[in-house]
Order: sequence, then structure tokens, then C-alpha cells
Amino acid sequence: MNVALILAGGTGSRMQSDTPKQYLEVKGKMLITYCLEIFVRSDDIDVIWIVADVFWQKRILEDLEKNDIAIFKVKGFSTPGKTRQLSIVNGLEDIKAYFECDGSDVKVMIHDAARPLLNASHISTYFKAMEGHDGIMPVLPMKDTVYISENGKAITGLLNRSQVFAGQAPEIFAFDKYYDACMRLMPDEIYDINGSTEPAIRAGMDIVLIHGDEKNFKITTVQDFENFKREIG
Repeated sequence: MNVALILAGGTGSRMQSDTPKQYLEVKGKMLITYCLEIFVRSDDIDVIWIVADVFWQKRILEDLEKNDIAIFKVKGFSTPGKTRQLSIVNGLEDIKAYFECDGSDVKVMIHDAARPLLNASHISTYFKAMEGHDGIMPVLPMKDTVYISENGKAITGLLNRSQVFAGQAPEIFAFDKYYDACMRLMPDEIYDINGSTEPAIRAGMDIVLIHGDEKNFKITTVQDFENFKREIG
């Protein structure tokens, strides 16, 4: 079973709006709806689980129905945690309880609602790339020279950009192994996690890199939002 865990708990503080970015509307459709539509229509996704504040949960379903997008794959919601990784943990725990399974036959694809331009064909490509591995992470090569500064004022080192990559979403993990990896970090070390794949790396899981897509950018700033509107015409 393939489960898409969609993270929609962010506050969007850099968007200069009282409405979190994932719930802003473009052409009568919320950003999260653009994102969910891709997963609803993907033959590779069996179940969708969403992390969202209780205030928005009903509104998400209403917006899907308003835009004639089926909701049968959406099986449940989790509430956001204090950090992104704790939101993931909340989702994993609720999925595990809902299906009453150990997750040994489940793959979980973790994606941000604020990345509504995921190419549907990539979902299939990413799942195929995971065969024989514990997980995959899409990445982009660094185009710019990357410097190190210990004090933020002077350059103290230079990284080899051919060995440095920018991580993207969605990542896919073997549910049982990833769940265990996260649980090992509870309750304190989990706060040190910056990226979804970090618990897997710490646990020694076999994670393979796959080339990402520059168009699958995360909407973080007002400029990102304007770029999204241009992308969809």
C-alpha cells in the first residue's frame, strides 16, 4: 500500500498574509487542492493522509468537492506538531493506528502542501526508483559556488558543489523502518531534525538519491506565490 502524507500545518509567516500559504486561493482553488489533485488522480497512491489544523480540515474537503476532485482516497487527518518533523510523527502514528498494521507492507510518500507543482509522472518514477531500497529523496544539484562562514561575516571554507545537493519533496520511505527511526529520536532529539530524511540517515536506512524537478518549488515567499500563478497561467 502506498500512502501520501501531506503536510499542511505551516503558518506561512513569510507570505505577508493572515491566511497560511497552503490555503490561499488561485482561480477558485486553494494551493493545497492543486497539490492533492495530483495525488488523488495518481494510480500509484492508495491512501492520502493530511496533517492540518482542525480549523482547515473540513474546508480542505469542501474545496476538493467544489472543484470536482474525488475525496475517497482521503482517509484521515492529523493535527500539526510543534515542528515539521513532529507533524510527520503525528501523521505516522495516526496512519499506523487507523490501519492497525505494523507498516511492513506500506510505503509512505511525504510531501508539502506548499509544493503544488509536483509532476504526476514523478510519483510513479519515484516509487519505481525505491525498489530494493529503504527510501528515496529527490535532489537538485547546486548551481552556485557554496561557501562556509563560521561567523556569517567572513568566508572560512569552500564546499565542492559537485558533492552538495538541495533536497526536495516528496520523499518516500518504507513505513515500518521510517517509523522506528523517528521513534528512536523521541521525545527530545526529534527537535534537532531539519529534514524528513535525516531520521532515516541517522538510523542507517538505505536512501537513494534521484534527480528532482526545478519546477517543483516550495511556495515560501510572495515571489514564489507569484511564480506559481504564472506557472498555471
